[in-house]
Amino acid sequence: MRKGARAAPLFLFTLETASMTTIIDRLDDISNRYDALYVDLWGCVHNGLTAFPGATAALRRFRAGGGTVVLVTNSPRPRASVERQLARIGVPEDCWDAIATSGDSARAAMFRGLVGRKVWHVGQPGDSGFFEPLALLENPVEIERVELDEAEGIVCTGPFDPAADPAGMRPQFLAAKNRGLKLLCANPDIQVDRGTVREWCAGALARLYSEMGGESLYFGKPHPPIYDLARRRLSALGRDVHVSRILAIGDGLHTDIQGAMGEDIDSLFITGGLAAGDTDTAAKDGAQPDPERLRTLLQREMLSPTAAIGHLR
Repeated sequence: MRKGARAAPLFLFTLETASMTTIIDRLDDISNRYDALYVDLWGCVHNGLTAFPGATAALRRFRAGGGTVVLVTNSPRPRASVERQLARIGVPEDCWDAIATSGDSARAAMFRGLVGRKVWHVGQPGDSGFFEPLALLENPVEIERVELDEAEGIVCTGPFDPAADPAGMRPQFLAAKNRGLKLLCANPDIQVDRGTVREWCAGALARLYSEMGGESLYFGKPHPPIYDLARRRLSALGRDVHVSRILAIGDGLHTDIQGAMGEDIDSLFITGGLAAGDTDTAAKDGAQPDPERLRTLLQREMLSPTAAIGHLR
């Protein structure tokens, strides 16, 4: 355990635990309990194509009341690239203060040589920014992208084709596993919705590799490195916020909510994202989850967010 780290709290889930999750109407209902938000992006603030006006308005109100908003995303991109994407799809700069990305956390590990110098990149051409030099590190490893048969490790920023079944990677992964290659996963998300189309993410490939007996290394939610990065982002803003005054917001039960629980952070579950079908949450702004279906989902997944809402507003 790192120096100064807190052990993840022991959480005993019972059938009554899910009923402790309160369905709220607006972020304002609970925002006065918190000084900072860790906010997921995809499915909460935007859908990959356009911003959600209700969500950006809610974040503006929180900041206007003196709160700090850190966007904590499993995007494999560096934060500068995410910032450009947000501007392009209409997420205004005045609704957030800082950005912590899984990509930045994973890049730091890569440039420290965690998976070797020669790496096989699994991802799309648009992810090339992941390999841009990282000036913050002293003596970073010089990374060379090579074919699988020359590689010392794997860097996965996403599938070659987000629409393709991850199982198609089995032959390459078998060869990599037999050589003992580690896989660095830059985005632990399994799937996201781009508009109305569901796509596979790097987490689906990392999960497959682990299931095949390979070793996958994670740096985004729900794993500790990205929360360490988020805390550093807060500190850089001059905000020393106690963990009890932070609220994590997201639509991924096994990324956003599980990660928050592991860090002993309160959480707000957005049910109209990845879990819209399970919770019967309509796509329209203002729609709320069906309470019984929400309770059934949380019991099945053995997770207990502090609160839930259909869409961030």
